[in-house]
Amino acid sequence: MAGQGEEKFLNLTLHVWRQKDRADAGRFETYREEARGVSTDMSFLEMLDVVNERLIKSGREPIAFDHDCREGICGQCGVVIDGSAHGPRRATTTCQLHMRSFQDGAELTIEPWRASAFPVVKDLVVDRGAFDRIVAAGGFISVRTGNAPEANGLPVPKHDADLAMDAAACIGCGACVAACPNASAMLFVSAKAEHLNLLPQGVPERDRRSLAMLDRADAEGFGSCTNHGECEAVCPKEISMGFIARLNRDYARAAVKKPRSGAAAGGAG
Repeated sequence: MAGQGEEKFLNLTLHVWRQKDRADAGRFETYREEARGVSTDMSFLEMLDVVNERLIKSGREPIAFDHDCREGICGQCGVVIDGSAHGPRRATTTCQLHMRSFQDGAELTIEPWRASAFPVVKDLVVDRGAFDRIVAAGGFISVRTGNAPEANGLPVPKHDADLAMDAAACIGCGACVAACPNASAMLFVSAKAEHLNLLPQGVPERDRRSLAMLDRADAEGFGSCTNHGECEAVCPKEISMGFIARLNRDYARAAVKKPRSGAAAGGAG
């Protein structure tokens, strides 16, 4: 068929958040000429690469943005595009979002994740170190398990194994926080906790893990979960809100078993 596979190009107008450091107030800058002739076969990050090349050639500062694998695996990418974390396509990271998802002549507003627990480092780059500290608080198994057991030596119900795998798919990108009106991290925390809590190896430390990770999330300044559902809607790995209910239940049970003075309410909502 004539024209099949023919490369197409877009002329865009970009309104990009520019902020030189954490102390800077920041502002939007508009780029038109730099975003002309963008191939529809490019990914969103490749489009930003082209814009940056043109900015550098004209002696201007390139746009800073996070990226690493560019394969939807590492969770490093992520910006808010026209008000939606990762952009308009469901279950798609920014690095896997292609420019054919946009119309010629479109105006796109590009912002970093907006959350007090994710301070802006520069432009579209935010500090997601809070996630690392939450995982360090309890997102691991420390009991001695010896060598790798024989695959069928430790029976795990298929339902539990499937749920654990679903939770483990979380890449920690932070889209759930950026989309939540409360900037809650509950979807991330529940995924990182429950993929361990569901398995026999994680049960001995389930109570301590649930308490420690949620308390750490509170200390980092994330908001409470009030079940808006925005987190699940924008999650590129489609992590279910059901894990939040599971972690709330595990947290409540652990708090009852081990009362602590002044204990925070966790993320229960």
